[in-house]
Amino acid sequence: MLDLGAELSKICGDSCIIYLQGVLGAGKTVLVRGFLNALGHKGPVTSPTFTLVEPYQLNGKQIYHFDLYRVTDPQELENIGIRDYFAEPAIFLIEWPENGKNKLPKPDITCDIKIIDHDREVYINM
Repeated sequence: MLDLGAELSKICGDSCIIYLQGVLGAGKTVLVRGFLNALGHKGPVTSPTFTLVEPYQLNGKQIYHFDLYRVTDPQELENIGIRDYFAEPAIFLIEWPENGKNKLPKPDITCDIKIIDHDREVYINM
């Protein structure tokens, strides 16, 4: 998952929306860690489950890591100013995008992570 995140970082440019789908423990946050590390991030990367979003500024790129696991009503995203985030060019890595129905723009890339017999299969739609 770290390597996949690093590879995705190479194709995103300065603006990209990536949906990360999969069950708990599928490796969504590990993928984000690989993405951010490839761009030079040296600190820890944890899922912003309670804050919903964690911003990063790396190599002149604005990156937002969203975790919508705890969002029970997509209207909650309006309360955090979701439209303001998407008003500027940036890279968006969004875990649990299905919880933000009708409040998120369409993705450029969707990574659907499946755990099969202790291995991971990732289906990428661009």
